[in-house]
Amino acid sequence: MLKTTRRKLLGGSMIGASALLSGVGLNATADELNRKGKIMLNKLPALPNGLIEAAEFPLIEAIHGRRSRRFARGASIPEGPLAYTSKHDPAPLSDMEQLLLLTTVGGNTGWSNLIPNNRFYLPKIPNYAGAAGGRTFPSAAGFHTTEIFYTDDKGTYFFPTRDMPATTAKSAEDGTDLNAYLNEHKARIVKLSDGRLNTPATPLHMEMHNEWCANVPGSTLIIPVADLAQHMILVICYLVQNGACIYDDVNNQPISGLEKFKNLVDIENPYPLSYVEQLGLTEVTVELSTSCYAGALMLQALGLGGWMYEGINPFSILGASGDPDVPGLGFRFDMLEEQPLPNVTGLEGVFEGHCPPHFKDMRAAVDSVVTRKFGDGGPFNKQTDGPYKQNAEIRGSAAPIGDEFIDCVTTMAQYIFDKFGRFPATVPPIFTLMYLQAHQLDTEFYDTHFTSGAYLRTHADHDKNWV
Repeated sequence: MLKTTRRKLLGGSMIGASALLSGVGLNATADELNRKGKIMLNKLPALPNGLIEAAEFPLIEAIHGRRSRRFARGASIPEGPLAYTSKHDPAPLSDMEQLLLLTTVGGNTGWSNLIPNNRFYLPKIPNYAGAAGGRTFPSAAGFHTTEIFYTDDKGTYFFPTRDMPATTAKSAEDGTDLNAYLNEHKARIVKLSDGRLNTPATPLHMEMHNEWCANVPGSTLIIPVADLAQHMILVICYLVQNGACIYDDVNNQPISGLEKFKNLVDIENPYPLSYVEQLGLTEVTVELSTSCYAGALMLQALGLGGWMYEGINPFSILGASGDPDVPGLGFRFDMLEEQPLPNVTGLEGVFEGHCPPHFKDMRAAVDSVVTRKFGDGGPFNKQTDGPYKQNAEIRGSAAPIGDEFIDCVTTMAQYIFDKFGRFPATVPPIFTLMYLQAHQLDTEFYDTHFTSGAYLRTHADHDKNWV
């Protein structure tokens, strides 16, 4: 199992913010900057042509040119009509390629604009969001409960950005200083362990059509993971914010104690618990998938092979497969009575789900969510910077969340935990599904078996562009 502590997470394992991208070829040696749209690039002799190509690459070409290109350098298909063995050794992504990919999958893109209006809130604004910063992928009502993990030949890492303040490298007037932008994100990376995450190519751990190509040497495997427990607290908050509540359709009974909140919610017309949880699961699935899709488009611009897929057992990834030789990311899990699947709740000190045992009870988990909204750095804290001309006034105009509101949300959340022995009741507290893999493409496989057009000009020119 992976061993880490809060101290490691916040300190010693953090890649130094002061380390500029000297290791990735962006040393600042000139005053002038090249501008590609609103992306500013240092004019350097060492600046790879591949970076300029990526900055100029047309979106429509990335969309129409996106394919699952699974054949990496070092790969082999031993038999069958597409049999081929690579003549090249596996090759890792460069540091710059990896950073560009990570910031595309989960990078900060400035301040979120929030949801500005709901006539039932006037003169206040809705208080739905969980984060003040925007990212490269959307999240339902700005909840943002997903974080990014990844693995390569050197190790396994955590890349937390969901509560990252707006990048200081980006401004509406001057564009984005890519050197500073990548530095800000690089400084957030936490190394969790040495060596590549072990995902054995056996039916227990992997779909067999992926055994030859998934998480192979040289590749970078990106793993978005959602705190679905927190997402469901935010969903219940959203319901109460709009005068609604839930009932237990699994056991066909109302939630006791809700009757005292009939001034807040419509207790006569509640939503079914299972429906609300399926909705939340669907929302985070979209969040995980669109983050990977953004990265898949960047693969085309960078000239990298790879694809987005779900063909590795998520329990093997998280560390809950039951196989002691496959510790995965090391998340805690428990086997609950009469439930066939492990209940994965979080990685201690790194990514803890908003439910027991990581919180003493559901009241503590709900309080944490409210603090995330209104506390330091939260989207509805007057002291949080932002995109508005009257920033403090607008952030401070969100509808407040008082004790009665918190009690109402807690009543539903605690009922679920007490009744089902877990929270949420019917969906996982921690959820992962979709992965993005990036690797150096072996174009000779495609030249052997495909007609022209199997890969893009960026793939054809990759080696000379990224020297």
